[in-house]
Amino acid sequence: MFRSYPAPLAGSLVASLWLACAAGLAHAESMADIQALAQKEQQPLLDTLRDLVNIETGSRDIEGLNVIAGRVADQLKQLGGEVEILQPTDIYRLDDTPEKIGPAVHAIFKGTGTKKIMLIAHMDTVYLKGMLKDQPFRIDGDKAYGLGIADDKQGVALILHTVAMLQKLNFKDFGTLTVLTNSDEEISSPGWRRTITKFAADQDVVFSFEGGGTDGAVRLATSGIGSAYLTVTGKSSHAGARPEGGINALYELSHQVLQMKDLSRPEQGLKLNWTVSKAGTNRNVIPAEATAQADARALKVSDFDELEKILQEKIKNRLLPDSKVALKFEVRRPPLEANDASRRVAAYGKTIYQELGLSMNVAEKATGGGTDAAFAALKTKGAVVEGMGLSGFGAHSNDAEYVRLDSIVPRLYLTTRMIMDLSTGKVK
Repeated sequence: MFRSYPAPLAGSLVASLWLACAAGLAHAESMADIQALAQKEQQPLLDTLRDLVNIETGSRDIEGLNVIAGRVADQLKQLGGEVEILQPTDIYRLDDTPEKIGPAVHAIFKGTGTKKIMLIAHMDTVYLKGMLKDQPFRIDGDKAYGLGIADDKQGVALILHTVAMLQKLNFKDFGTLTVLTNSDEEISSPGWRRTITKFAADQDVVFSFEGGGTDGAVRLATSGIGSAYLTVTGKSSHAGARPEGGINALYELSHQVLQMKDLSRPEQGLKLNWTVSKAGTNRNVIPAEATAQADARALKVSDFDELEKILQEKIKNRLLPDSKVALKFEVRRPPLEANDASRRVAAYGKTIYQELGLSMNVAEKATGGGTDAAFAALKTKGAVVEGMGLSGFGAHSNDAEYVRLDSIVPRLYLTTRMIMDLSTGKVK
C-alpha cells in the first residue's frame, strides 16, 4: 500500500536515505581502497621479511639483536615515528637469564584523536648463530620459509607495513600509536617484561603479533608458565663405612617430590609436574645435595600465588629433620585472561574478516604456552588481543618454519581497519 507524507517530511526522508546511501558507498569505497593498498603492500612486506630473516637474532646473540633493532628503528623513523632504541635497565633475573639482554625498539606516532593503541612483537628467535644457512629465506609456492619467520619476524614486518599503510592513507585519527619490539621473548622477557607492562598500562587496545597459527585465529587467553626449584642440603659421609654419619639429601628430595606430586588441578587449568632432578657425586658417598625442577602452568594469576604458598608450606614437612630444604618459585610468564574489552574488539575483528569473505576464530580458552601479551595485560583495563600475526607453522623447528602468503593481505587489511575503526569510535 502506498503511503503519502507531507512534503517537508518526505524531503527529510529522501535526504536521510541519500545520506545513508552516500555513507554506504563511501564505506565500500574505503574498504576497496584499503584492500587494494594491502595487495600493493604485500611485496614490500615480503622484502622486509627477507631482510629480517637474514639477520640471525637468537636471544643471546647481542650482536645480531643490535643489528635488527637498528634495521627496525630506521624503518620506523622513515615512517615518521619518534623512535628510540632502548637498553634494558630493570632486568628480572630468572634461573636461565643471560648476563646481557638485547635492546628494544620503541616508537610513538602522534595523531589528532584520543585513542591509544599499541602494537607489540619480538625480534629474537630460539636459534643458535650459524643455523641460518640451513633455513634461509625462500618462497616456495604459497609459503615463505625462513629461520624465525613465523616466530616472530612476520610479526615485526606486519607492524612495520601496517604503519606504512596508515601513512599512505594519511590516517592520523588515533591519539597515539605505540610500537614496541623486544629481543628476549624466547627467554621469558626478563629484560623487557616490566617495560611492556608500563607502556601498555594506559592503552585502550594492545595488539600482539605472534602468529595466527594455521587457521588465522586470534587469542584472548594464554597459559601462564612457572617454574619451581627445590634444593635439599644434607651431609656427605661414606656410604659403606659410615652411612649413619650423613644426611641423605636424595632421600629428602624424594620425600619432597612425592608429597608435591598431586598438586595439579586439571579442571581449572593448574598443572605442576616435576621434570628434572639431580643428586650425588659418587656411588659410595651419601649425597649432600639434591635438586629438582618442576614446570607449572596456570590460567589465572591468582593460581600461581596460591600454588607457591602451598609449596612453601609443604617443604616444612621433612623426612629428615636435620636436612635443609629451600624452594624458589618463578613466574616466567603470567597467564593472559580474556576480558570484556578484548571480547568486543575481537568480535569486531570477525566482522572485518567477513567483509573479505573469510572467517576468523576467536580462542578464549588457553591452549598453549604464554606470550608477552600477558605482560601487556597485567595493569591495563583495555583490550589485549594475541595472534594478530600471519598464519604459519613450524615455529622452533629447524626445517619447516613458514608463513602463508595468502594471509598477508587479510592481516594487513584487518590490522589497518581495526586501528582506523577503533580510532574513530566504530568499535564500542
